Amino acid sequence: MRREFFEVRVQQEDFELGGEIARLRAGDPRIGAVVSFVGTVRDMNEGANVAELELEHYPGMTERALHDIVEQARARWPLYGALVVHRVGPMRPMEQIVLVAVSAAHRGEAFAACEFIMDYLKTEAPFWKKEQTPEGARWVDARVSDDTARAKWAR
Repeated sequence: MRREFFEVRVQQEDFELGGEIARLRAGDPRIGAVVSFVGTVRDMNEGANVAELELEHYPGMTERALHDIVEQARARWPLYGALVVHRVGPMRPMEQIVLVAVSAAHRGEAFAACEFIMDYLKTEAPFWKKEQTPEGARWVDARVSDDTARAKWAR
């Protein structure tokens, strides 16, 4: 069965990695590579213990931004599918935050597209992070390293 599978979801619920990857592949015999990235909540950030991470977003705007990022990846690489699942709301250390998975004929384009989507997601998608630490709540600033990672994709 030959088909394209491109999906973006923003949700509070956790996701099951194996099931998500199976849906992305869905018996397409053209697929020679599936590359995925799963981001998780760390228990430390900037020298402080993190008890909880809360992600906020603008519904509608966030999904449009993620769809646009996936479309940019599709324009650069011959992909058969891409899946972005991003959680919002409160999460504890070790919980999954984000899944980016890409399918293609070959590993090179799958690796590149997955990294591209994640780099753009970190800098272009409207999410705001708030951490709960022993010193109280604090908003997490954007990182220069995320901007540097995104800049490497400029044409």
